[in-house]
Amino acid sequence: MIYAIIVLVLIVLVLAIALFSQNKASKQQAEEQQQLLTDYQRRVDEQQKLLEDYRALEKNFDNVGEGYEQALLAFDKMNEEQDKIKTANEALQKSLQSVQEANSRLQESVQKKAEAMQPIVGSLLELAKTQGDAKLASLVGKLTDLDDLQADLPPLERTDNIMVAQVAEEAVRQSGIDKADYIKFEQLVDETASVTMMSTSLPKAARALTHLLDNALKFTTEGSVALKVTVDMDKMQAVYSVEDTGTGVEASEAEHIFEPYVKLNQFFDGQGIGLTVARNIARRLGGDLELDTAFEGSGARFVLSLPI
Repeated sequence: MIYAIIVLVLIVLVLAIALFSQNKASKQQAEEQQQLLTDYQRRVDEQQKLLEDYRALEKNFDNVGEGYEQALLAFDKMNEEQDKIKTANEALQKSLQSVQEANSRLQESVQKKAEAMQPIVGSLLELAKTQGDAKLASLVGKLTDLDDLQADLPPLERTDNIMVAQVAEEAVRQSGIDKADYIKFEQLVDETASVTMMSTSLPKAARALTHLLDNALKFTTEGSVALKVTVDMDKMQAVYSVEDTGTGVEASEAEHIFEPYVKLNQFFDGQGIGLTVARNIARRLGGDLELDTAFEGSGARFVLSLPI
């Protein structure tokens, strides 16, 4: 009986040990399966992440491809625009060259005509001077004005060695201002100017001053006109100032009046080129012509300066 109980206990013990071992093995297997499942899920998550990254990269690549295509299109368009600009620039250069050539031919033609006219004009001036015909001298002067209307002409030759006062005397004679009976004309030559010589072109210098006297005569219907001749030894210049009691000129118009064909008063005759011609001549002789905006008289004061 005792042996039977011992055997039974041993059997139960063996079964318990076997059951424990089986449970332990099952638990370990379950843990291993759980770990495998966890690893599998991690790999699935990683693959999902890789798939999402791949899709994002693919999308970015598509965007980059579209941007690249757009950049290529923009680059092609830019090249087309550059080609158009280049073509237009070449056409413009050719047109500009044609204009420059035409302008050169025109200037050459004008120069040749001017050179051909010089002897004729000189003869007419000499005839007018010999006969004392102021009207003829005035007409010849107007003929030469057309040549002096351009501002970009070369300097004039200063081959006449004369007294400073001679320019004033010749201008008074050509303008006939000393014979006008409706105004008082006064010519004042200071002592230095009366004994100083200058190198200039007498016809051109006298023509410039004549325009100033003609203007004063035109715009002064009553009162007086004064021609003052002085010498500025510091600047080595002969100075001819023409003052009148006429309509005057606003200071704001001081430069505008020297532009070609400008007429501030349409009721007076003339083409509006006298002051332009006078300034062009003055500058081609190395001098200048200005409106004295500080003049306090009732009319205007123009100052012509020429090198001595």
